[in-house]
Amino acid sequence: MKKKVALWGFGILIIVFLIPSCVSNKKYQDMVKQHASAVERFNILNRSCEEQSKTLSATIESKRELVANHLRDLAAKDSLLQADKRLVASLTKEIDFMRGNNTNLLGRLTDLAVINKTGAESIQQSLKAINEQNGYIRDLSKSIQSKDSLNLALVMNLKRALQDINDDDVQIEVKKGVVYISLSDKMLYKSGSADINPQALAVLGKIAKVLDDHKNLDILVEGHTDNVPIATTQFADNWDLSTKRATSVVRVLQWKYHIEPERMTAGGRSEYVPKADNFNATGRQLNRRTEIILLPQLDQFFKLLEKDKSVSTTR
Repeated sequence: MKKKVALWGFGILIIVFLIPSCVSNKKYQDMVKQHASAVERFNILNRSCEEQSKTLSATIESKRELVANHLRDLAAKDSLLQADKRLVASLTKEIDFMRGNNTNLLGRLTDLAVINKTGAESIQQSLKAINEQNGYIRDLSKSIQSKDSLNLALVMNLKRALQDINDDDVQIEVKKGVVYISLSDKMLYKSGSADINPQALAVLGKIAKVLDDHKNLDILVEGHTDNVPIATTQFADNWDLSTKRATSVVRVLQWKYHIEPERMTAGGRSEYVPKADNFNATGRQLNRRTEIILLPQLDQFFKLLEKDKSVSTTR
């Protein structure tokens, strides 16, 4: 492009040197001004194109990063779904096997005239219990699928809400069938304190918004420390520190972000559930954390247990 402009300018100069002999001085000056104006407009347009190109390149790079994040989330989702499919397939196979056994047993009852009425009734009761057990397995399978789907949706929502937060400060994972949100103590508190840092309030606010969208979950907040002893006028020991830190988080969720207090429990675990070794600074830093654990409400489990109890008593 620059070569073309140079050649064009060179041609104009040749014409400019030749024009005085053909046109008046006034027309010559006008043509020179028009040429300068055209060159200036060209330079302005060229700079505008370069700026737009840089802006477009930055936008494309940002979109590419967002696409990469979504692909990673989809991969995690697919992994959970595959695990669910394997579990459902296993339970379905067990149900089919039991159903086949039931059919065979009922056929034999018809053929065996030697079985007395009491024995037949006993067998019928046993078969009824097996069928009820099959129903319980199917219900349990559906509950597992529903819970895993809920956990997956919850993790995706939390990661979207906290995507601008440093991964060293906030970690989200599913353990033992429930969702854990692990918050580092250096983000939440000053060293040796249970007071919430002002910058941590925004993080807790984002978490609270997701919690408010999932009112069917209970919330357990656990404080954890390293194994370095503490004994101050404010804290008697690490048990005291971990408990008061958990209570501080619960108070913020309740008073500032209006999470229902009946959904929440605060507790301290002191130094006794470490994530890493306490023998080095890196391990101790990982162990100093507060975990927000999202649990299905207990009445749902009690309903399952009551159903299991009723099935067991009929066998």
